[in-house]
Amino acid sequence: ITAAVDAWARGAAALPKPWQPQKPVLPVEGMRNVLITSALPYVNNVPHLGNIIGCVLSADTFARYCRLRNWNTLYVCGTDEYGTATETKAVEEGLTPQEICNKYNAIHADIYRWFNISFDYFGRTTTPYQTTIAQDIFQRLLTHGFLQQDTVEQLRCEDCQRFLADRFVEGTCPFCSYEEARGDQCDKCGKLINAVELKNPQCKLCRGVPVVKPTQHLFLDLPKASFIPGGLEERLEPWLEQSWATGDWTANARYITRSWIRDGLKPRCITRDLKWGTPVPLDGFRDKVFYVWFDAPIGYLSITANYTDQWEQWWKNPQQ
Repeated sequence: ITAAVDAWARGAAALPKPWQPQKPVLPVEGMRNVLITSALPYVNNVPHLGNIIGCVLSADTFARYCRLRNWNTLYVCGTDEYGTATETKAVEEGLTPQEICNKYNAIHADIYRWFNISFDYFGRTTTPYQTTIAQDIFQRLLTHGFLQQDTVEQLRCEDCQRFLADRFVEGTCPFCSYEEARGDQCDKCGKLINAVELKNPQCKLCRGVPVVKPTQHLFLDLPKASFIPGGLEERLEPWLEQSWATGDWTANARYITRSWIRDGLKPRCITRDLKWGTPVPLDGFRDKVFYVWFDAPIGYLSITANYTDQWEQWWKNPQQ
């Protein structure tokens, strides 16, 4: 308080000169370098106050604080554009998925400009950089043996002539009996679901009753990654304990994370029978795309890469 009173008494002339970062903003040796992202807003709707307050506004407030502290700050965000929600919205509006993305990306960007959100860059995930970086990460996982191939039973709508991934199917949750559970997760109890586990499943497009048929998919082999020396679970558990002790996790986030660790990490499917998404660059799977929850987090990297071709200085530079 004494320091604040003293600074106030000396006036604005005594304050340090505002830091003017170079363009593009890159880490600077000897400075505190801060990279800020908001959770990428999904592109199939018009943002409302809850969306903005939930992630964009809080990150914007922190970015402004960092700049006032003269920290070298980069704040990036963008729309998350792949996945079944985009396809279903496109069907609903009679547009192609790309047209839906173009339409709602422009709406999002315009609304954030109206609110004067201070992004250094607002991008999107439907870019060549997204494809390049996601496929590179996939190839590295493949090379290191962290992927497995498996035949899975999946719901298929014979009327629509398509396998029903994620939001293309709805039914009753087998765990909590919520009647509008999706084919990958229940929004009520938070549990992960395989679509064939849904009770009373329906195709969301035609409301027909799907049948179960086999199809080939690729999985992230989390159990294998856990059993290598210093493996995933072995490193994850102490990190979580430390993060829970020092961080600010919600009770719900703690509960869900604990249940995943308690039950042991399971293989997670990273491919989908869809057209709209990042293509899988592997023979036998070239008619599939990456699951949006494999693909979308990579958007933080690719959006930064669209901002500057020196993006690795932010994402692969732990020394700064």
